[in-house]
Amino acid sequence: MQNHKVKGPYEAVFKRLIDIIVSLLVVILLSWLYIILAIIVRFNLGSPVIFTQDRPGKNGEIFKLYKFRSMSEKRDENGNYLPDKLRLNKFGRILRSTSLDELPEMFNILKGDMSLIGPRPLLVKYLGHYNSHDNRRHEVRPGLTGLAQVSGRNAISWKEKFEKDVEYVDNITFLMDLKVALLTIKKVFVRDGIEFKEGHQSVMDYFEESKDEIGDIQ
Repeated sequence: MQNHKVKGPYEAVFKRLIDIIVSLLVVILLSWLYIILAIIVRFNLGSPVIFTQDRPGKNGEIFKLYKFRSMSEKRDENGNYLPDKLRLNKFGRILRSTSLDELPEMFNILKGDMSLIGPRPLLVKYLGHYNSHDNRRHEVRPGLTGLAQVSGRNAISWKEKFEKDVEYVDNITFLMDLKVALLTIKKVFVRDGIEFKEGHQSVMDYFEESKDEIGDIQ
């Protein structure tokens, strides 16, 4: 994978420094909230309280993403998990709609797996499907939030999301990160762009269309 443009001082030094300071402050100042949510999750949804999943980070390197559990472990008589909609109760929906389930990702940021701002890390199984342009989203650390999320989240197509991700990779500045952070705070409070539209295109549908159009699957 080729690196993007030469890093400026902000991207090379200050962005990571801000990540460490902010994530550490959040963990310390909201430690009471972490404890309360962990207790509620344990008694409402079961254990383990923290849900972990492999995700691709910078340069496609795999890391463990941390989130609060938002679905129960309910299974059918054969031991298979019930459909997601039956495992996602009211409390789980609240966790997701308020983004509180993502608070443990602050530890990913502290560790250096992620940044506060960057392309959201998707599933590992998608790594073999990106075209060379879209794959550039992995040239930087993935983020807790990103330009694509504040540009429409579930209201825009996957093609538009990946375009925004690459646009961010090519335009990392303090002002860009500040803009994304402020818009994220606004969207969390107004809960804008959270609901899926009926017939919303899946990422695999996009990959198939992209493959047919440009034949450049990496």
